[in-house]
Amino acid sequence: MLAQNGVPAPEDLAEVMPSEERLARGPVAMAECFQNIPCDPCYHSCRRQAIKPFSDINDRPQIDHELCNGCGMCLSRCPGLAIFVIDQTYGEKEALVKIPYEYLPLPGEGDVVEAVNRAGETVGEARVAKVQSGAKLDGTAIVWLVVPRELSMEVRHFKIKGGR
Repeated sequence: MLAQNGVPAPEDLAEVMPSEERLARGPVAMAECFQNIPCDPCYHSCRRQAIKPFSDINDRPQIDHELCNGCGMCLSRCPGLAIFVIDQTYGEKEALVKIPYEYLPLPGEGDVVEAVNRAGETVGEARVAKVQSGAKLDGTAIVWLVVPRELSMEVRHFKIKGGR
């Protein structure tokens, strides 16, 4: 499925998904990078060494979810925008999904946006909890989306309502 339409299949996602036990302990990064390309900025950005060393620059990133604290330093360093932080402990019925975002205009805190899945389909609504931006993030903003917990592993982008 990935090679035909760019959308990872469940078996692709199973290779990179944190365990349910790890998700229950707080924020954790998930690298949805499915191509072998010469890239390793995420590895160099992780101070906790949760992104395992690459034996070859073309390797896909592998996250040791037990070492990851979900700080998000790797999100803005990934040129493919393929790393997300999931926090299923955010609320009783809600989860937090931190998404790298390089478009303008930026949404505002409190905005309600359309939550979008990997295939670009709207799957619900999300509330913008926070927007991080600045020089330290290399021009990549990090948008914190509050989503229904059952959508935390689906939502990977958003549309500003009324936008194109």
